[in-house]
Amino acid sequence: MAKFDLNDDSLVVIVGSGAGGGTLGNELAQKGIKAVILEAGGRYETQDFINDEWESFAQLAWTDMRTTSGSWRVARDFPNLPAWIVKAVGGSTTHWAGASLRFTEHEFKTRTTYGALPGANLLDWPITLAELEPYYDRAEKKMGVTGTNGIPRLPGNNNYKVLANGAQKLGYKEFHSGNMAINSQPRDGRGACQQIGFCFQGCKSGAKWSTLVSEIPKGEATGNMEVRPGCHVAKIEHDATGKVTGVLYIDEKGAMQRQKARVVAVAGNSIESPRLLLNSASSMFPDGLANSSGQVGRNYMRHMTASVYATFERPVHMYRGTTMAGIIRDEARHDPKRGFVGGYEMETLSLGLPFMAAFLDPGGWGRSFTSAMEDYDHMAGMWLVGEDMARETNRITLDPVAKDKHGLPVASVHFDDHANDLAMRSHGFGQGTKVYEAAGATRVFETTPYPSTHNLGSNRMSEKARDGVVNKFGQTHDIKNLFVSDGSQFTSGAACNPTLTIVSLAIRQAETIAGLMGRKEV
Repeated sequence: MAKFDLNDDSLVVIVGSGAGGGTLGNELAQKGIKAVILEAGGRYETQDFINDEWESFAQLAWTDMRTTSGSWRVARDFPNLPAWIVKAVGGSTTHWAGASLRFTEHEFKTRTTYGALPGANLLDWPITLAELEPYYDRAEKKMGVTGTNGIPRLPGNNNYKVLANGAQKLGYKEFHSGNMAINSQPRDGRGACQQIGFCFQGCKSGAKWSTLVSEIPKGEATGNMEVRPGCHVAKIEHDATGKVTGVLYIDEKGAMQRQKARVVAVAGNSIESPRLLLNSASSMFPDGLANSSGQVGRNYMRHMTASVYATFERPVHMYRGTTMAGIIRDEARHDPKRGFVGGYEMETLSLGLPFMAAFLDPGGWGRSFTSAMEDYDHMAGMWLVGEDMARETNRITLDPVAKDKHGLPVASVHFDDHANDLAMRSHGFGQGTKVYEAAGATRVFETTPYPSTHNLGSNRMSEKARDGVVNKFGQTHDIKNLFVSDGSQFTSGAACNPTLTIVSLAIRQAETIAGLMGRKEV
């Protein structure tokens, strides 16, 4: 495997190895461009994953200290765990469920479509669906998304069959077992899904696409890409002209290292990426890198989420089979007559007993809770995923007091639900309940949001530098050789899971960086 010198200033240095960083690294490597991926977490291969929820969480999750504020329920229930992301090679693609959905056209044009919504900071993307469609095509082929390119969908488990039964009785039209980046048949050197049911714990069969099992090995095989695990980037450095020159990072032995770079791409998730830009403040950039607009960290989105669970007279065993292979898409449309703008998906969700006990009603106890646990094998579940509204006050800042183990200020996450988010969640609870009651539910449980898994915005794309942090290619408005490559560049969140769009943007960004380097513009 390649091992590049710390003083090699011809490299593209990528911070983070998830959907954005891992894909970008491989795409550049395939083009003959040398890239180093610095990953804060360890490297765990497929055989290392653990089919046990709490042990797996301890192995993979980013549990470093964070702080929270705001009126969202997460701040009350999980004040130091606002987000459920991964700290390991492959990033959150090791943890994700595999749902791979495209934005619809109006979701790129929220300001135009929804208007000037009071209390929101809406903005149209500087790109359109038509511009991204060729890259969606390439991402779906790369990831092996079911229901596309002639790839059959996964079989529906009992959890999906209950969902589909209720959907059909309610008159919904668009429901199926999902567009999933999980092999329904052997493909790309990986076997078919074995329906083990531990998709969130890393996928021990290797059927689920992740940068760990797909992009990173392919990139390393070219000899043009190196992955360094256990390397936490502390600061991005720049020269007297403002051009970035490399990064300072703490290696796995705890030593501070300086890696020089020709280009730096930040792909550490919507919480860690703005934190790094803010922690990279200097006399030239006193408010942090790429922050002349004051928008770094702002407009944080985490999707409108909630869950609905229901018990039935006969066993369901929702935990058998793929965790999230089932969806109702009818409510994803934009229809203000429902009392809110934008829309939401209903996706099957199964949690094991340990996580169900933690999330069904955090901090709760009593007969209502214990009887639900007794009926666990008779339970079906769904997750509501909707478009939340960007707000300038929902933001990531540096905590003035709390520090991590390296002495760096930690991220502080502030979030308040917009009135539109609350109206959408209420509607989703109502429709989810109707779905299960139509299928014969004896009891329904409405569950509030978990720690955020879809973290978006905070370094958003904008046509004008004053409105955001990066341009349509993820290149920062302020610094030509500094890029953002993860979900933090999203201008809006849409009603769907974000990974397919992150991968599509990374493929597109690799072309951009290669072109700029070829023309010696960076």
